[in-house]
Amino acid sequence: MSGLTSDVETLLELAKEGEDVHSDLEGEVKRLRLRLDELEDSMLLSGENDARSAIITIHPGAGGTESQDWAEMLERMYLRWTERMKFNAVITDRLDGEGAGIKSVTFEVNGENAFGLLQSEVGVHRLVRISPFDANARRHTSFASVFVYPIVDDDVKIDIRTEDLRVDVFRASGAGGQHVNRTESAVRMTHIPTGIVVQCQNERSQIKNRASALKQMRAKLWEYEMDKRRAEEKKLEDAKADINFGSQIRSYVLAPYRLIKDHRTKLAIGDVDRVLDGDLHELQHAWLVFRKTGKTAASDGKEDLPE
Repeated sequence: MSGLTSDVETLLELAKEGEDVHSDLEGEVKRLRLRLDELEDSMLLSGENDARSAIITIHPGAGGTESQDWAEMLERMYLRWTERMKFNAVITDRLDGEGAGIKSVTFEVNGENAFGLLQSEVGVHRLVRISPFDANARRHTSFASVFVYPIVDDDVKIDIRTEDLRVDVFRASGAGGQHVNRTESAVRMTHIPTGIVVQCQNERSQIKNRASALKQMRAKLWEYEMDKRRAEEKKLEDAKADINFGSQIRSYVLAPYRLIKDHRTKLAIGDVDRVLDGDLHELQHAWLVFRKTGKTAASDGKEDLPE
């Protein structure tokens, strides 16, 4: 970062001396802005699963060959994006369309923050173009849906820190023998972060009761983590159910003009080919800012897309 700012400062000094450094300065400022966006993205990617790898599924909408071809274009766009990010993509399921395109595809994207970045793509994507499959060269509108899941480890690891536990000892009550009732052998254990409480008073030894309580605590924390995971999976499934072909998140217009517009962030990009070749940085950055702050991108003055 310091190297980039130093380069910009040097170029500014040369410009003051009358040197023609306009193109070099423009390139360095662009690099600096990109690096600032990357640093901001790292702060915005703070969700519980944002840092995980991801699974992407793409399905065409109604429309046969047209939508199937659009779904394959989206598949290529995301695979090119993984290459740009130096992530690893593994296709796990793919069903070819009849004649052209695909009926569905699922692939893993392995890399840090893959899920956090790809959440920007969840929803319906609309394409407007002159159809290559129409002999009369008419304009067609196609739809495809994208959904993203985080890749979660199979094993739930329960790591109980000593500082997160409060252990109280007390005198046992009820049957259990004279020794049990006379000494403070019973143990009540509280996990402070979750508020989970267990206790054990069956054994004569406080040490044995403590070990038994710890075993119970691990079991309850495991169930607690599984409940969280199930709730997260339900939230993802509910979000998937909300995807319908009347509520697109982004439109890609190739005719009569060329423009990509994200309907959530209001970001519009004229360089359609660059985006379809996998350069999603601007779109993803704008979505991360919108998710965190509700702030939309500034309008670039382009006309609104046709509905």
